[in-house]
Amino acid sequence: MVYHFTNTLLPWIRRNVELSTLVLLLMVVLGVWGLAELTEEVLEGATHSLDRQILLALRDSTDPDLPLGPWWLHEMGRDLTALGGVAVLVLATLATIGFFVLNRSYPEALFVAMSVGGGILMSTLAKQVFNRPRPDLVAHGSLVQTASFPSGHAMMAAVVYLTLGILIANALPRRRLKIYVMVIAIVMTFLVGISRVYLGVHWPTDVLAGWVAGAVWAIMCFALLRVTT
Repeated sequence: MVYHFTNTLLPWIRRNVELSTLVLLLMVVLGVWGLAELTEEVLEGATHSLDRQILLALRDSTDPDLPLGPWWLHEMGRDLTALGGVAVLVLATLATIGFFVLNRSYPEALFVAMSVGGGILMSTLAKQVFNRPRPDLVAHGSLVQTASFPSGHAMMAAVVYLTLGILIANALPRRRLKIYVMVIAIVMTFLVGISRVYLGVHWPTDVLAGWVAGAVWAIMCFALLRVTT
């Protein structure tokens, strides 16, 4: 039975699924596994000491309520965190969907809507399920209303910027341009996440979980687009 299954399944995969799509699916599996392991460690409290050390390392030693650095660095932190805010990401998403609709690229428009909409839903549900308190060691540099785990800003920045980066890179002919676009998307995502820890509104593991969850979701949606179009 195993022999028959293998000889039936593998030829079907070779005919219907590109190697690049298999790589994407492998990344999804590894990402889900890593996220599950991280979540378990957080729930057990195993990461609390490291979270505290990293958070306090980014604060003024004489006054933990102040982030490290001059006033303009504090302002830059708030500017960067806004790149993962609802208003910026919704506007970027709607503008992208509008472009694809006008260009009659309906699968791509649906992909963006599904990726971002699904990411918002998952982030909201995860916060309610885990209900991790925000850091209470330092003053918050940004207004917060929801639970801490995972970081919604980090997750949605990963979803939106990686989704857009993947779409643009996929349409470009030259490898160096593809790499450039993806590096920009990754850097944007990274800066948003770092700003959340710098402002004291998230534990580092909140941000790490948001990055992983957002990247996994964006890659999974793109793999689905590749298979179905």
